[in-house]
Amino acid sequence: MLRKIDTFLLCLLATVVLASVSPCRGVGVNLFNTLAIIMIANMFFLQGARLSRRAVAEGVTHWRIHLAILSCTFVMFPLLGMGLHRLLPGMLDSAMWTGILFLCCLPSTVQSSIAFTSIARGNVAAAICSATLSNILGIFLTPLLVGLLFNRSAGGGGGGILPIVLQLLVPFIAGQVAQPWIGGWAQRHRKLLAFSDRGSILVVVYTAFSEAVTQGLWHRLPPAQIGRVVVMDTGVLVLALGLAYLLARVGGFGRADRIAILFCGSKKSLASGVPIASVLFSPSDIGLIVMPLMIYHQVQLFVCATLARRFATQAEKQIPAEP
Repeated sequence: MLRKIDTFLLCLLATVVLASVSPCRGVGVNLFNTLAIIMIANMFFLQGARLSRRAVAEGVTHWRIHLAILSCTFVMFPLLGMGLHRLLPGMLDSAMWTGILFLCCLPSTVQSSIAFTSIARGNVAAAICSATLSNILGIFLTPLLVGLLFNRSAGGGGGGILPIVLQLLVPFIAGQVAQPWIGGWAQRHRKLLAFSDRGSILVVVYTAFSEAVTQGLWHRLPPAQIGRVVVMDTGVLVLALGLAYLLARVGGFGRADRIAILFCGSKKSLASGVPIASVLFSPSDIGLIVMPLMIYHQVQLFVCATLARRFATQAEKQIPAEP
């Protein structure tokens, strides 16, 4: 799992390099923009088709742990982002701060949250339900939070709420409607469909960075600024991990549940973030705005992999779990 995610990150970097060296221009811009819209809609359709209704129903019963994880994702993170912005406004320029605040509004990851919870001997069932629920709610909550944080309509450069409904929500609902007929096929071909999901992200990233490069991205984003983004992303992750674990301890959750809250409540989804950004922001801004998210994604993989291995080692040594 981790090796595949790392390979995907390399593909992302290669896409950024390609867009920097050979950005799409002229007729190619409209072509790639249309292709990105189609592939994003297809990705959310397949997400709806893969999610069984039974999983949704069973997930509702574990409401305490879901509430804790969703509180971390959609309450703690935005407050943390706003606090850091007020405390250190001059550390990043306005575009990078927009990217950090957008990152804080996103849902949790699904695959890697579940993988790390499993490695750490945590509550995998809860992680599956919570991470999935987080991504469903993110379709609604992320645009709402972006609108609140930036004091503007929840559509941003995308032209209002209608693009969100048409590109994200309608395909997802259509996938749920079709789930009884194609759900089994989607589950059997998860690896094949993963290429479609990741391909849609690569197309969006190439389109966004092409637009950004033609607008002078690398002149607006010097290496020192990238270094400060890495520091800020690392700080956000460390604070999120600490606060998530503190919430789990105060809430009286057992060891397995605390691990699920730790990993699901501190991670942010690149897979959902890039398509949502393409709907919420204007094309000329997307390349800069998703940069902090791409860096955060890499940082969270390294840090959470280390933590997961440590929890696994503790479990193998049979250290008594705290009540």
